[in-house]
Amino acid sequence: MCGLCGELRFDQQALDPEIITRMLPKLARRGPDFEGTWQHESVQFGHRRLAIIDLSERSNQPIFDAQLGLTIVFNGAIYNYPELRKQFIDEGYSFQSEGDTEVILKAYHKWGEQCPSHLDGMFAFAIWDNNKKQMFVARDRMGIKPFYFSQTDHYFRFASNMQALIATGEEDTSIDKVGLHHQFTLHAVIPAPHTILSGIKKLEPGTSMTIQPTGEVSTQRYWRLTATRPQETYTDEEWTQRIHDQLRDAIRKRKMVADVPVGVLLSGGLDSSLLVALLAEAGVKDLLTFSIGFEDQPEEKGSEFEFSDQVVERYQTQHHKIHIPNDQVLKRLPEAVQYMAEPMFGQDAVAFFLLSEQVSQHVKVVQSGQGADEVFAGYFWYSKMVEDINGEYTDRFARYYFDREHGEYLQTVANKYHGDDYTRQKINALLNEPDADEFIDRILRMDVTTLVVDDPVKRVDNMTMAFGLEARVPFLDSALVELAAQMPPHMKLGSGGKHVLKEISRGLLPDAVIDRPKGYFPMPALKYVRGEFLDFMRSILLSNTARQRGLYQPAYVEKLLSEPDQHFTRLQGSKLWHLALLELWLQTHLG
Repeated sequence: MCGLCGELRFDQQALDPEIITRMLPKLARRGPDFEGTWQHESVQFGHRRLAIIDLSERSNQPIFDAQLGLTIVFNGAIYNYPELRKQFIDEGYSFQSEGDTEVILKAYHKWGEQCPSHLDGMFAFAIWDNNKKQMFVARDRMGIKPFYFSQTDHYFRFASNMQALIATGEEDTSIDKVGLHHQFTLHAVIPAPHTILSGIKKLEPGTSMTIQPTGEVSTQRYWRLTATRPQETYTDEEWTQRIHDQLRDAIRKRKMVADVPVGVLLSGGLDSSLLVALLAEAGVKDLLTFSIGFEDQPEEKGSEFEFSDQVVERYQTQHHKIHIPNDQVLKRLPEAVQYMAEPMFGQDAVAFFLLSEQVSQHVKVVQSGQGADEVFAGYFWYSKMVEDINGEYTDRFARYYFDREHGEYLQTVANKYHGDDYTRQKINALLNEPDADEFIDRILRMDVTTLVVDDPVKRVDNMTMAFGLEARVPFLDSALVELAAQMPPHMKLGSGGKHVLKEISRGLLPDAVIDRPKGYFPMPALKYVRGEFLDFMRSILLSNTARQRGLYQPAYVEKLLSEPDQHFTRLQGSKLWHLALLELWLQTHLG
């Protein structure tokens, strides 16, 4: 797990090493163990390393293979690298390291643009092919690892976060109208390739790009998720066993492929509790687990310790329980925003930031339950969408998911940001893609391949990597996701959602954990805005900087400030928090 950056010049100008020098400090927290640079003719790379596999200096990056004429920078973990490495050695390839990075170089040499389809894991990487004089970049199937880029007539640049690209001082940082519409409609999800900034894009999951020194770029989609029933017929019991076996394998890979201890972020919910149970089932001893809680509000509890404690007691884990007072939340909030590659509305971003700080003092790698709700239909709105048969797919989805209809969006932002209903257009295109049998299949496929990437997955990556902590997400194992997408809807929607996971959990977890209502990472103070939290948000939105930026309609801001705990989205997020967070992010990163 690392931070990467680089540049390919199109204009025959000499490389300026200062570009990499400016970017690397913005990636330092992602890779605290080593910094490396490399340059050749029109291309230069930078890398910050978090040593997880092959801790020796032989796996420091960038890695240059003189025999093959290839150089790579890589962020992620390749879980099938031992098998690939053995295969390549048998075929006559030689290795200078024991890690997974060098395996990607051999895979590219052997399979070219098809190499990502042979990799099992989470990854973002860039390879300079000196023989073909071209750059090849790729992102993993589920978009777990980030890849941001900018392209002009003069250069192609890339990095693991937007801050690194902004730091060059040469990117277009004006607000992207399409990105802004997504930001306020999909609770901060901006589907690739857009971002909130006009001059910075992100590579879509399951996609690779080949960039020529002339500036010509070709994009290849190497993976697509289909959501159709298989030709074979399986009983419910057989489906449960198949999912159980695949989940076991996903967890095992993420535990074994590391040369450092691996812990678990234990929220007290079904997903993370099941990770603990299956690791124990696999014979893992002295498992390290971590939970976090916050102060209660009258409307909502601030912790789920009552459930995580039951799992800890059953499996006797080495548990760390962390309680954060509200004054600490507010104090550290600006710091968390500093490490958001993009502005994130999820209330639990700060929770993950504070939790990661504590966890990183004990381990370098953790498994986390993100993705289970999207893969196995755990959220309350899925059943509502399916039961609502009125209108087109997008209508049925929007009624329960969109934070604002287009009309309210136009009341929210200044006139210069007005435009078409971009989000409805995007969601309509995604929901109507082929190879999905039923409406719920279309919803979950879109969620897993697009929405989850830029909400919980990005949030966990950013907040854990702020402390050099690698988070692995077994529920987003691509083979597990492919299998789950074929499963009949009742195996997911039944039992109030996640039926198959609840069946797997019987006997492994306390019934109280399995049958409890779906919980969310609690952060009540950012939902029911009052007191010093209200003062904080008011100071941001009414600041001279915010007024001069002119992003929002003043009347809309005043309405939310006058009734701060009355305006919620359909998913129960605070609309006031949305406005304040985006403005705070812009002030933090752009001034």
